[in-house]
Amino acid sequence: MLKIKNIETFYGNIQALKDISIDVKEGEIITLIGANGAGKSTTLMSLSGVVPVRSGSIEFLGKDITNKNPDEIVAMGVSQVPEGRRIFPLLTVQENLDMGSFLRKDKAEIKKDLEYMFELFPRLAERRTQQGGTLSGGEQQMLAISRALMARPKLLLLDEPSLGLAPIFVQQIFDIITRVNKENNTTVFLVEQNAYMALKIAHRGYVLENGRITMTNEASVLLNDEDVKKAYLGI
Repeated sequence: MLKIKNIETFYGNIQALKDISIDVKEGEIITLIGANGAGKSTTLMSLSGVVPVRSGSIEFLGKDITNKNPDEIVAMGVSQVPEGRRIFPLLTVQENLDMGSFLRKDKAEIKKDLEYMFELFPRLAERRTQQGGTLSGGEQQMLAISRALMARPKLLLLDEPSLGLAPIFVQQIFDIITRVNKENNTTVFLVEQNAYMALKIAHRGYVLENGRITMTNEASVLLNDEDVKKAYLGI
């Protein structure tokens, strides 16, 4: 589904990504783990057209999307849930979800998807007329994920979905990611500092260190790798 080939990304003269290559197959969950500042978020922003790629290429469903505009990439079936959630705080829950389906014209299906979001996240159903900015952190993360899903993405990009959340919300968010992947066959590219939780739900994983991929394997193998345990699992 997705082929990232040897991309390099810079912020001014500072190189953030160095010869990054990642493959994502349809229907799987892959995770990219690494320390703060390793380049995880930059990888997603390069993929979604927010940060330009200086060299290398990105293909989605066989089409070159390298440095395309973000709205074009969304229209092709890629939605990102950014780090820090970034919902529209003055819009209601319902209005935030409506924004997620902005590019769609199939009103009957949009209505079905809206009800599905409220089934996935009952708390949002209870707060559908409430302003997004008044929700708790966990509820805002639920809103950010459901807003992205309202676009009916083929590929869902998740940037640190557990960041700053209470443990009960973390478990709920990861349960929902697994459910969406299985029920809708939505492919998931998960960037996450909580390496243990990420590797528990992922099919495969990549380890990013200082802008380079240093390791890749089945998630279950990485979960039991001694170097991964020491560096990222606190074991």
